[in-house]
Parts: sequence; C-alpha cells; structure tokens
Amino acid sequence: MANGSLLSYEMETFMKTDRFVKLLLLVIAVATSVIALRPYLAPTVVKAQDGTNPYPFYIEPGTYMLRAPDASRQVLGRVVIDMRNGNVWGFPTTSSDPYPSSPASSTPVTSHPFLLGNFAWSDVDKANQPK
Repeated sequence: MANGSLLSYEMETFMKTDRFVKLLLLVIAVATSVIALRPYLAPTVVKAQDGTNPYPFYIEPGTYMLRAPDASRQVLGRVVIDMRNGNVWGFPTTSSDPYPSSPASSTPVTSHPFLLGNFAWSDVDKANQPK
C-alpha cells in the first residue's frame, strides 16, 4: 500500500512537470511567432532622407531650358534647389545629358551655377495665418 501511494505521488509530480513543460513550450512558441511575424504586421518605417545630409539640395530630375532672370543666357541644364534658403540654381549641361559634358574635350567639364530665382520658405508660415 505504501508502495502504491508512492507511485501515485510520483505520477502526480510527473503530470505537474509535464503540464509545466508543455505550458513553457507554448509560451516559447507564441513568443517566437510574435518575433517572426512582427516585421510583416508592423513594418519599420524607412526614411530615404533623415536630415543629416551635409548638402541639403533637391536636384530636379531631367534637364530643362534654363533662362537667366536678366535674359543674359539661355541654356540646357539641371535645376537644383537649396532647401536651406530656397535659392533655385541652374547648372548648365549644354546638352540633354544629366551631367555637364563636351564631346570636344577629353577632360571632365565643370558646370558653374547661376541663380534662377528663390522660394521664400519664410512666407509659407505667413500664408497659413488668418488675416
């Protein structure tokens, strides 16, 4: 009889341990699933520009006919906006190429900008205020 009660005690202990192990495995499985599914359920935000760029310029895609405000020049080139102060610069390329080039020269060509205009960033806040 004593042997039977010992066997029953060992069986209860084994069953409690077995339940605990199964519960622990379930917790591990759920936690692993959450870690694995998180990138799909809540993807992290990716930023192309984080504001730490030392040259805060926006370069307009393509080439355009650039006209100086004083009508002193008209040439094909790239439009570049200085996002710090709103200055709009024209960089001549003299062709539809996106970079300055010269078929007659075997050395790289340097394009010097000229001012096309200005965006008044400071007036943006003024435009939203009631009068």
